[in-house]
Amino acid sequence: MSDARTDGHGVVVYWRPGCPFCMKLRAQLLFTRLPHTKVNIWRDPGAAAFVRSVAGGNETVPTVTVAGRPMVNPSLRKLKNAVRTYAPHLRPHLRPRPQPKRDT
Repeated sequence: MSDARTDGHGVVVYWRPGCPFCMKLRAQLLFTRLPHTKVNIWRDPGAAAFVRSVAGGNETVPTVTVAGRPMVNPSLRKLKNAVRTYAPHLRPHLRPRPQPKRDT
């Protein structure tokens, strides 16, 4: 079975319990309805090793990959921009930006 971790085409969020930055990003992702895979680095030694390999030897979370491209502690804006650039097939799931109202 293929998932975003193995196919390299989706969004993967590496997190750990108790991390407030992880909780914030995960809540924002739920609001955007962007499909993603969550990986708890405390339960997956391979995932923890991957995070260390892209975060200067630290287990800095959230670490996110978009189509295999890692980002350490990205803002939602940076994450959305990466999706638009590297995983445009996921764009329909992003909520559109509100447009300013115009007087007619």
